Amino acid sequence: MKRILLGTLLALPFAISSLPSQASAAEIIIKPNFHKPVVAARYQRKLIPAHWETVRRGNKWIKIRVPARYVNVRV
Repeated sequence: MKRILLGTLLALPFAISSLPSQASAAEIIIKPNFHKPVVAARYQRKLIPAHWETVRRGNKWIKIRVPARYVNVRV
């Protein structure tokens, strides 16, 4: 009888420590921090010599020289 009681008392701490818990699972998870290199966007200035105007029958592409404008276009 004493052997059975002594065996259960010795085995009880091992049985409790083998049960999974949230704290032990949180320690196992490893998240590597990978950062992608940031590449600056390149833009090129492009001359737009016309614009759209709304007329009676819809929109019309009007080509004029004076109010031409530059627009940044991604290369």
